[in-house]
Amino acid sequence: TLWCLFRDGLLPKNTTFVGYARSKLSIEELREKCTPYIKIKPGEEQQMDEFWKINHYAAGAYSSRRDFELLNQEITRFEKGPHANRLFYLALPPSVFEEVTSNIKSACMAPKGWSRVIIEKPFGKDLESSNKLSKHLASLFKEEEIYRIDHYLGKEMVQNLMTLRFGNRIFGPTWNRENIAAVTISFKEPFGTQGRG
Repeated sequence: TLWCLFRDGLLPKNTTFVGYARSKLSIEELREKCTPYIKIKPGEEQQMDEFWKINHYAAGAYSSRRDFELLNQEITRFEKGPHANRLFYLALPPSVFEEVTSNIKSACMAPKGWSRVIIEKPFGKDLESSNKLSKHLASLFKEEEIYRIDHYLGKEMVQNLMTLRFGNRIFGPTWNRENIAAVTISFKEPFGTQGRG
């Protein structure tokens, strides 16, 4: 997805990506792991090289404030000019949301721009744990700094539903709240929820 945004010129200039995880990897190793999953058309090889030049990686623990301070130093290296925004995308197990967001708040907020935190569901495993996470996030960030998303909304079939409905006259009059009681979307995948449930 990041490659597609870069390739199509949909990112602001001076955008830099800094990955952070526990695995000790070099950017070359990360590129090698990603290459089989990235679609490159003939003639895009040079653009792909440019894309990887704006990618960086730092390894650290989720619970270590010191590691997040080092992450902050890494991010700061790329923030030239008077204004720089930071967007943190957390595709993590819910069990570490609280410590990661606490460390982001204490060590990684943008000193010369806005900060946003995107949290990919699941938001806990039940109502109680979801409410606990919401209260925790509200204690750290303003509501406009938090984005909660479902990664399935990025799946191509879901994105195509709008085109399917509004691009076909036959569906326009009938695909609305008066005629549809429920929508079920099933994704056939060769693996289970693997802790994502």
